Amino acid sequence: MEIKNYCQSCGMPLEDEKLFGTNADGSKNSEQCIYCFENGEYTDPDLTMEGMIEICVPHMVNDGMSESEARSMLNEYLPKLKRWSKN
Repeated sequence: MEIKNYCQSCGMPLEDEKLFGTNADGSKNSEQCIYCFENGEYTDPDLTMEGMIEICVPHMVNDGMSESEARSMLNEYLPKLKRWSKN
């Protein structure tokens, strides 16, 4: 199964609607996960991209990736997500 949807804040694969965040009206938000977006707002609005990397690295290491690989991948990938994109 190919995953086509990823959280636009942390990059987590959104394989299941149960992982979708929620908009202010309670509807599902298919671009954000439940950990990053709730009730139409980021759960940590002051979080920086560097802070997000620190949160994500341990999860990726637990999944078998080395810390340096995880950091490298996140430094390349996160700036392309909507929350962190400069465009």
